[in-house]
Amino acid sequence: MNNQLKNYYTNTYKLKLALWLLRTKMFYPKARLIKFPFDIRSKRFISLGDNISIGAGCRLEAFSKDGSKTMHFGKNIQINDYVHITSMLNVSIGDNVLMAGKIYISDCTHGDYANNSHTHTPASTIPAQRPYSVAPVLIGDNVWIGEGVCILPGTTIGSGCIIGANAVVKGSFGDNLIIVGVPARAVKRYSCDSKRWEIIPKA
Repeated sequence: MNNQLKNYYTNTYKLKLALWLLRTKMFYPKARLIKFPFDIRSKRFISLGDNISIGAGCRLEAFSKDGSKTMHFGKNIQINDYVHITSMLNVSIGDNVLMAGKIYISDCTHGDYANNSHTHTPASTIPAQRPYSVAPVLIGDNVWIGEGVCILPGTTIGSGCIIGANAVVKGSFGDNLIIVGVPARAVKRYSCDSKRWEIIPKA
């Protein structure tokens, strides 16, 4: 914690931070800091990675048919408050990823609605009884995910990307892109030649 933040926080909040840190090191010794409450379901199927920071109100839930881990975090990840991540097949998040708050990431959904599918789920089926449709979510290194982003099953996000606030992301995206909108699309790409984020013309 830098000196500016030390002066910013009240004594009460500093005490909360100290208690959170103590609890973190007791139950998640490889983590940097976890703020509570923190809801982790089926911890045995989750690999948290080293030096992770997790904000208050976050929820991680993993399911596995064969007992293998289905949620994987890299090193030095920072997750802010009220992030919900769920996995049934594979959610993999790379190193040095920064997440704002109120993000939803999932590799599964109730029912099948994809345009290329021949097994669409009937609208008359009760939502909670619709069979799960799953597809992996892969997020590269050094990705910054903005507030309120929703990342849907079957999405790949390359390294160095920035996801704008409230984007709904579905599909495959390469490295070093700025991705925004509903549905999300890439609007800029970082150029190693010009050292600038350059606009991608609309198709």
